[in-house]
Amino acid sequence: GGRTEIMKVFITRRIPQEGMKILSQAGVCKVSLWDSDEPVPRVELLKGVEGAHGLLCLLSDKIDTEVLDAAGPNLKVISTLSVGFDHMAMDEIKKRGVRVGYTPDVLTDATAELTVALLLATARRLPEGVVEVKNGGWSTWKPLWLCGYGLSGSTVGVIGLGRIGMAIARRLNPFGVKRLLYSGRTAKSYAAEVEGEYVPLDTLVSESDFVVVSCALTPETQGLCNKDFFSKMKNTAVFINTSRGAVVNQEDLYQALSSGQIACAGLDVTTPEPLPTDHPLLTLKNCGEYMETQGWKPQTARPHDAMHVVCGCEASWTYCQIL
Repeated sequence: GGRTEIMKVFITRRIPQEGMKILSQAGVCKVSLWDSDEPVPRVELLKGVEGAHGLLCLLSDKIDTEVLDAAGPNLKVISTLSVGFDHMAMDEIKKRGVRVGYTPDVLTDATAELTVALLLATARRLPEGVVEVKNGGWSTWKPLWLCGYGLSGSTVGVIGLGRIGMAIARRLNPFGVKRLLYSGRTAKSYAAEVEGEYVPLDTLVSESDFVVVSCALTPETQGLCNKDFFSKMKNTAVFINTSRGAVVNQEDLYQALSSGQIACAGLDVTTPEPLPTDHPLLTLKNCGEYMETQGWKPQTARPHDAMHVVCGCEASWTYCQIL
């Protein structure tokens, strides 16, 4: 056999050692890394991808024509450490014959668990309770103080019953949810497992006590949750978004929360991320923003992505989930 060509791989962020080990032990990769927990500056990204055969990126890295041009014709594979891929110019990438790996199942359980935690914390007003304990506001038991909203006997609406939406529904059912509504492009046969009812979006929004957004960001869903959307919700309804920040019009959400149009909201995605500390949403007691933590499970997501790069560089696609 001939000499194995060494492939240049650029990684746009510090990743756990499990993933780095896979790349270094593959014997076909020369790895260069933006060695920081912070996003790679654009100028360093363009410099780092020069001549690269493989690129391992994150949601915060915009992979557009400029980046692809900077990489040049060597580029064979891009792996993104994410479920979503709206940060990548997919049409242009496909046009150039570059393969794309992503991790659709790796974060399903973690995201679903965090969504349920966010829903419970928001509905039961846990962050407010913590603040009151710390600032001395808790004086004695009061029957009406910090009353929240319960799942038992409620109607839950899930916008987007894909992998993550379904995982959320499975976890919410044991709380005694009475009806589970879902909306999306098509009815799902597997919804029968959670007794899900496929309904138009307007029905879901107006009848649900809890509205959970878990759809993908597409041209159709961008800005989906706007003034019109919130005006149809019950004024006792809880709004939860763990999909993408751009699905929500944040100015309209602020108005809905501050006017009492809806009861409360829990978000772990915003535009931008993180929100500026002086953002109006952060002034509201009935809006909780939590940093996106569901991905920090190094034994799963990072090795997956490293394998995508190795498989891509060796043009062996059996292991990878490829778009």
